[in-house]
Amino acid sequence: MVTKMTTPIISVVATLYKSQDYIVQFCERIRTSAAALEKSFEIVLVNDGSPDRSAEIARDYADRFGNIVLVDLSRNFGHHQAMMAGLRCAKGDFIFLIDSDLEEEPEWLEQFWPKLFEHGCDVVYGVQASRRGSFTSRVCGHLYYHISQLLTGLSMPLDLVTARLMTRRYVDALLQFHEREIDIAALWVLTGFEQKPIQVIKHDSSPTTYTLAKKVALLVNSITSYSNRPLLGIFYFGAMISAISGAYVFYLVVNRIFFDATLEGWTSLMASIWLLGGLIISFVGIIGIYLAKVFAETKQRPLAIVKEIYPKGYTAIKREFL
Repeated sequence: MVTKMTTPIISVVATLYKSQDYIVQFCERIRTSAAALEKSFEIVLVNDGSPDRSAEIARDYADRFGNIVLVDLSRNFGHHQAMMAGLRCAKGDFIFLIDSDLEEEPEWLEQFWPKLFEHGCDVVYGVQASRRGSFTSRVCGHLYYHISQLLTGLSMPLDLVTARLMTRRYVDALLQFHEREIDIAALWVLTGFEQKPIQVIKHDSSPTTYTLAKKVALLVNSITSYSNRPLLGIFYFGAMISAISGAYVFYLVVNRIFFDATLEGWTSLMASIWLLGGLIISFVGIIGIYLAKVFAETKQRPLAIVKEIYPKGYTAIKREFL
């Protein structure tokens, strides 16, 4: 249950990647929303190895205002890893996670804040009222969520956006996960607590960096990281093939002994060999993915590496993260 605090601090966490055109407007709009709520706040910007001037602009803005923090990662680690880095650096009593490209409105903070206390929950997250993009994009998006839910068993909200307002205890629980290859949407669900959706309208102000190949890779990563259902599927499918094959062998033996008939079927035999060969290779590949994940986890590499925190002296980051 959320209880109102006298002077709560809100940490606004956003990642930067090719964001130089949005940073100043994003920060200004966040400052306006925080002022409307009459709350103390900080803005934590995580530079995920952006190739443009994002880090430089964020640093200049931090020089102008004392509550802007730049977490500069040593290279591009990925959107989800960068978000986790920002959450580890945030020191607020409440954390508002949002993308910085203005497709998600900074003013949503003013909508999410009262809803958090109205429902007495730990998370208020945004879902799109209607999914943006082409027909193909919308269909692929729905397939992604349905396949992910089917194979992981996690009830992830449809048309989820990044923007969410979270309590400190929820974020502390979320940061207890130490996977190296993460799907942050799955971690949001696995963390639990009471979470409430709010409908939002996401804009289309910048080209997406999530290509079809990245979405497929994210789906495969999500399924193999948070579910063993593909492995169970391989076992059951193999058992079914074995049963069918055994029954067919029995049929051939009986037919040969009692009816002295040799069945012809070179084409069907070759087709069966190619089919089973392809299935075996695919199944070995699935097992290989799981082995690769075990290999990656045993190395215990850091989720992300922080090159610099600006301004210097900012000490909210947890040392085990570095």
